[in-house]
Amino acid sequence: MSDIQAFVGLDVHKETISIAVADAGRDGEVRFLGEIANTPEAVAKLARKLQRQHGSLEFVYEAGACGYGIQRQLAALGCTCRICAASLTPRRPGDRIKNDRRDSITLARLLRAGELAFVWVPDPLHEAIRDLVRARHAAGIDVRRARIRIQAFLLRNDMRYEGKAWSHRHRMWLTNRRFPHSAQQIAFQTYLNALEHEERRKAELEAQIRAVIEQSPLAVLARSLQALKGVGPVVAATIVAEVGDFTRFRHPRQLVAYFGLAPGEHSSGGSVRPRGITKAGNSTARSVLCEAAWNYRTTPKVGQWMKEHRPKQVPQEAIDIAWKAQLRLHKTYKRLTSRGKRTVVATAAVARELLCFMWSIGMVVQAA
Repeated sequence: MSDIQAFVGLDVHKETISIAVADAGRDGEVRFLGEIANTPEAVAKLARKLQRQHGSLEFVYEAGACGYGIQRQLAALGCTCRICAASLTPRRPGDRIKNDRRDSITLARLLRAGELAFVWVPDPLHEAIRDLVRARHAAGIDVRRARIRIQAFLLRNDMRYEGKAWSHRHRMWLTNRRFPHSAQQIAFQTYLNALEHEERRKAELEAQIRAVIEQSPLAVLARSLQALKGVGPVVAATIVAEVGDFTRFRHPRQLVAYFGLAPGEHSSGGSVRPRGITKAGNSTARSVLCEAAWNYRTTPKVGQWMKEHRPKQVPQEAIDIAWKAQLRLHKTYKRLTSRGKRTVVATAAVARELLCFMWSIGMVVQAA
């Protein structure tokens, strides 16, 4: 940090980038340079100009819809560029003026002061897998919405199914429903067609996730994570895409906080008030972790299904860790529910410990 001569704050938008520069030193000048077009040519020209004027530079901009392109371009030009979390950028209470000029100046000043929280910048492979995983998550949401529309339509027409929802028999029952008016029949059929389309899209994305993971350098890590009960290809790909390198977390508590599964607290003086999980980080990864944790409510065992579906060539260390996870997490779930904790609370606690076991497997695999 002492070698940096200037700190550059970028307020990035679709068409323009606002630039501010803070000179090194506590009393260094902070000035607004203006705006440039958000194009690779303009960014490269800006970097060369500032390098001639100041020598060593450090850039920063907030994570957003514009992605990581500017960071990768500046890194290729030999500049240090960081991306900060917009939700964690310090704001002055009562500051009701916000514009691009002030935002870029604030970023440059806070970067110089070391008060920004930076995000992990994935490489192109991790970013591509993460986009695919999030597309599958969006497809899952669309499937649930399509099912809710069908259930609401049937409820309005006083049609109820008493068996297991969305089983084969339920689907046959749905196809045989008859309504008094043809317009209602057509509307109901469009809902069924939409559900079939969304389910096909979700299945196709899951198949693509399996294929991409198996053909990537992350295949060994993804297969090792699947040794854990409740962790399939989609869950493993989600965790791998979001975490990237497990070794960047020195302790599993850091990984737990990164995923927002750490318990919150609101205490003052002698009053100690625990809260629920912080829910920081990516909600998609947190949701699949809770889905996987739900499997640990059952008795620990390696049944026929796990034997048949567990990937081949899984390291023995990962299998041993997975068995320890079954014993510990089932005990945790039973202990919490026996104390009267709600099942969602117990599942979140199990998900927190499951993530720690994933960290252990990741450290074993990536350190090998």
